Amino acid sequence: MSELGLSGEGLRCLVDREDQAFSIRDQCELLGLNRSTYYYTAATETEANLELMRVIDRQYLETPFYGSRRMREWLQVQGYAVNRKRVQRLMQVMGLEAIYPRRHTSMSSPGHRKYPYLLRGLQVDRPNQVWASDITYVPLARGFMYLVAIIDWHSRCVLCWRLSNSLESSFCIEALEEALSRGRPEIFNTDQGVQFTSVGFTERLAGAGVRISMDGKGRALDNVFIERLWWSVKYEHVYRHDHQTVRSLHQGLESYLTFFNRERLHQSLGYATPWDVYRGKVVVPGPDARG
Repeated sequence: MSELGLSGEGLRCLVDREDQAFSIRDQCELLGLNRSTYYYTAATETEANLELMRVIDRQYLETPFYGSRRMREWLQVQGYAVNRKRVQRLMQVMGLEAIYPRRHTSMSSPGHRKYPYLLRGLQVDRPNQVWASDITYVPLARGFMYLVAIIDWHSRCVLCWRLSNSLESSFCIEALEEALSRGRPEIFNTDQGVQFTSVGFTERLAGAGVRISMDGKGRALDNVFIERLWWSVKYEHVYRHDHQTVRSLHQGLESYLTFFNRERLHQSLGYATPWDVYRGKVVVPGPDARG
């Protein structure tokens, strides 16, 4: 079984609802598939809104500084008759925010503690010094899902990921638990979204002795390396495949992220793979030294 969860062999197996020896939970654990994913159906909108969301998502990767006003203007130029209220709502559903310190759609909770950003000027020069996490919208043929990933900042290695059809914090905590079962960072960086400021998430990090760092509001580039991961995931896999089901998406991401970690050569890593850098097989300078 790979470090990413579901193995290639496990993906070819189907969970048997009628199996009397093993519960669905036990079967999912054996396959490395979190039980929630087994039950998931994609989140849905109208067909028109799903099309708009796909278009918005592609454009946001190219112009992440577009807020709802600019995105509305751009959509109207492309021939979409939309008003700002509709664009604003869809961007909020997708968890998108423009890169400037004003409005933000990764909503935090007033009752949740916020933490300072600890990475500015920091030389990150070794694995497990800093981990980072974020959530992104992923389109399906007839719906969408949310993807959370945890990466090692130095090596870019994807340590764990989960899919969910809602933005509840539970799938982020599941991913965190799996990642911490394999190692522990000195610092963990996220945005100020409610999933990451939740008591369950922050207390788990604090209990593991991990320092918590959070981006400033509207500053997606504070978490630049996981933003680059989302670009790669979408342009190199998601947009090239028309996934019809959650299971198909899960399988596709499993295959792609294994490739991303173990085979994809990264120019910023001196054309090494994230997995080799994370294991210490290849030594590279810290991100600040690489520029």
